[in-house]
Formats: sequence, C-alpha cells, structure tokens
Amino acid sequence: MLQFRSLALSVAAVLAMISPAHAGKLSIVIDDFGYRPQQENQVLALPNTISVAVLPNAPHAREMATKAHNGGHEVLIHLPMAPLSKQPLEKDTLRPDMSSAEIDRIIRDAVGKVPYAVGLNNHMGSAMTSSLFGMQKVMQTLSHYNFYFLDSMTIGNSQSMRAAAGTGVKVIKRRVFLDDKQNEADIRVQFNRAIQLARRNGSAIAIGHPHPTTVRVLQQMVYNLPPDITLVRPSSLLNEQQVDTSTPQNGAPAQQSTSSRNPFRGVKLCKPKQPQQPVYASRFFTVLGESITHSTLVQYMQLQWQGWDQP
Repeated sequence: MLQFRSLALSVAAVLAMISPAHAGKLSIVIDDFGYRPQQENQVLALPNTISVAVLPNAPHAREMATKAHNGGHEVLIHLPMAPLSKQPLEKDTLRPDMSSAEIDRIIRDAVGKVPYAVGLNNHMGSAMTSSLFGMQKVMQTLSHYNFYFLDSMTIGNSQSMRAAAGTGVKVIKRRVFLDDKQNEADIRVQFNRAIQLARRNGSAIAIGHPHPTTVRVLQQMVYNLPPDITLVRPSSLLNEQQVDTSTPQNGAPAQQSTSSRNPFRGVKLCKPKQPQQPVYASRFFTVLGESITHSTLVQYMQLQWQGWDQP
C-alpha cells in the first residue's frame, strides 16, 4: 500500500509539471475608443486578445473600429446610457423613458457607425441599467443583431440579466475597473486584483481606458501573465456562469401600495360552531394511555405474555 501511494504521488507530480492547467481566463476591454488615435494605436499594438469598445459618435469611430478588427481585436459598441448623476447627456444617450422605437433607432445608428461590432457595453448608464423596463427594450433590439451585452456594472443593482431573459442575448459582467485612479501603481494593483478574481472564479473581465498610464501598465503586464492565466476575448466567456445579484423590480414603472397585501383576502375562514375548550396535557396523555391499553394489539400481547409465563 505504501509503495502504491508513493507511485501515485510521483505520477501526480509529473503530470503537474508536464500539463499546464489554466486556472483562470482574463478578458481586458479598453473603452472610449474613437477620440485619441495616438494612444489607441498603442493599445492595438498589444496582443489582439485585448478588445476595444468604440463610442459611435466619436470622430474616429469608424476608422478605429476597422483598424481594430483588421488587427484581430474584438470590437464592441460603447453606447452612452443615462447616469443617475445630474450632468449633460451626450448625443443619443439611452434613457429609461425612451420608446422602443427610439432605442431601436439609436442602436441601429450605432451599428452603422461602428463596423464589425459583435457586442455592446454601456458608457456610464447607472440610471438606465438599473431600470428593468428600459433594459428590456435594449435587449429586445440587441436580439436582432445577435450581439452580447457586456455590463460595465456602473451600479450594483443592474437589471441587465433579468432584462435579457427570454431574448437570447448573452450577458457578461465587468469585475474590475483598471484605472479609476490614473497612476501606474494603482493600475497595477487593479490588474493583479483582476488576475486573482480570474484565478478564484475561473474568469474575470477588466475594463480600462486609453490613458497613457493605462497603456504603459498594459505594455508591461500583459506579456508577463502568470502561467495559469490566459488572456481571452469577452465572447469566449459567454458560456461562463454568471451570477445575478440584482434586486427584482417590476417591468414597468407603477405606483406601489404602501400597505402590505393580505394573502387571505377573499377567502372565507372556517369558524367553529361551538366554542373551543382548552385541552390540558394531563387529560391528553390519560386518553392516549387508555386508547393504547384497550387496543386489540396490546390485549393480544398481554394474552401471549400470560401464556409464556405458564409452565
């Protein structure tokens, strides 16, 4: 037995050395493409498993989407969606109160401006993505293009997964923002955090922007990934398990009653015809004992016992 165990451990050690297992898949998406060709060209010089999201109304949208596609990078539409904060909205920003026809027009226009796109993610959008009614209209339109939706998760209670139910649209989620703080040390911390999440959960999506600091960190780190981490495109994660952490809400805005609903409303209650008398424990056990004593089975056993007692 000891020899068998030693042999098994030796075989396992050899297999571990000759079979590199990939513990995690890491996807990196760079948003806001279309405004800064100089930095964006540096992103496109990185491995083509890094994907880009192009703002449809940016002056270089078509040019950079085409260049990214020709270089083998996956292209997404980076569509403005209404935030909760009060600020001026960009042209063609999706809002929850828009009609389905208006949302369809804006997405159709974006598809025409960003060639080769295979998915869409939200630019800002906390007000829009937290609206189930609004996101249902978005998902209905996306289903006509065979697009996936990458939720940038600008708000925790995003309704994107609930809204996509029944439409055939696949939803994946951002786990890490690389460059909320635009200094190289913090970006490295976030990059390593994305690696740890990919290792722990099997996959992770990190979103960054074409800032010079972000580009420098990527140039240093994507070529030195740990051997158990694979850089992948977002579309390769569409069949990975996604957890919906949102709170349910009604599909359409409606007035909610503040009083709690009575689940028995309209049901006739059965009222006893005679007033009920309390049953005390002592009486209960007395009746139970009498019933057992006079039962046929107990009497039979008593007779058998008496017969066995006789010589």
